[in-house]
Amino acid sequence: MGELGTYLSNNLADFWSYTGFANATPGALIMLLVGMCLIYLAIKKDFQPMLLIPIGFGILVGNILFMIGADSGSYDDSVFNVLYQGLESGWYLPLMLLGIGAMTDFSALISNPKLMLIGAAAQLGIFGAYILAMILGVDPAQAAGISIIGSANGPIALFLASKLSPELVGIVALSVYAYIALIPVIQPPLMRLLTNSNDRVIKMKPARQVSHTEKLVFPVVGLVLTCLLVPSALPLLGMLFFGNLLKESGVTRRLAEAVSGTLLDIVTVLLGLTAGVTLTASNFFTVNTVFAIVIGILAIIIATASGILFIKLTNLFLKEGNKINPLIGNAGIASPLAANISEEIGLEYDSTNYLSVHAMGPNVAGIIGAALAAGILMSFIM
Repeated sequence: MGELGTYLSNNLADFWSYTGFANATPGALIMLLVGMCLIYLAIKKDFQPMLLIPIGFGILVGNILFMIGADSGSYDDSVFNVLYQGLESGWYLPLMLLGIGAMTDFSALISNPKLMLIGAAAQLGIFGAYILAMILGVDPAQAAGISIIGSANGPIALFLASKLSPELVGIVALSVYAYIALIPVIQPPLMRLLTNSNDRVIKMKPARQVSHTEKLVFPVVGLVLTCLLVPSALPLLGMLFFGNLLKESGVTRRLAEAVSGTLLDIVTVLLGLTAGVTLTASNFFTVNTVFAIVIGILAIIIATASGILFIKLTNLFLKEGNKINPLIGNAGIASPLAANISEEIGLEYDSTNYLSVHAMGPNVAGIIGAALAAGILMSFIM
């Protein structure tokens, strides 16, 4: 009986040594609470639920620790590791851009091509943040992964982070989507600060009608011109323009609906889950997390200010009737929410001045510009 008791005691001790309770650390326990808080915010407060629920659950998965060498149930042998390869290799993100391209209407940009320059000016937020991170001593690859938060575009930011600094993927995902949700808080004070009463009531000419032929030509010509200039952006822009061609061709409606609906939803779930898994205590409680939070918001502020100030400078050389309302300068970041804010602020000062149709021009240009910026940063480092 004594030998049996000893045997059972040793088995129980071995079992306990493999449990998450025995291997838990204070940092991992804190991260479990963080994951639960994100799920709570998503469900109870409706705060980015499509992403926070997968990310929050992924944090729970990534912070249940086990003894190194465990053969059964370990992360390396689980389905989560298989799914993580899609994030690590970077193929989730181009698939998301395929779906985004199939939902995007480039008409506002095609009708007024000079709005492309506003989207380009907004990318100063990314490069300004990159330079700042380098000055602060951040590793170049990590500086690029942090600065791309300024794009306010999840797929582009996560693609670059997965390629250059995979250890930051989780915090980049959390930061970029948190800041997208906070755009209505961040941008309006800047827009009011950088414009005057005359700027805010500028009425722009109605956008001209864009022909079907122009819509068909744009993704083809756009792909060739942008990717000849920055070939490293091909995985992003190739899928974005391909999705848009599916939408505009008129003969692949079912494919366009599939990639912008079911496929996009599936990839979003897998991306959020696997990004959350990377948010372990060892990756989260670092100085780079502080840099990502601080420099990320600075990047969005710089991008917003750059777009607005660029329009004010441009207006000095434009005749009356051709001037651009600087309130659409905030829309140069690659989040559709920014275009809505342009309209909301514009209507505050003139209830007949609808700016969203014009703001969509720099907004979609911002998506292209952010992808080009990501490609340029990759060419610097890889």
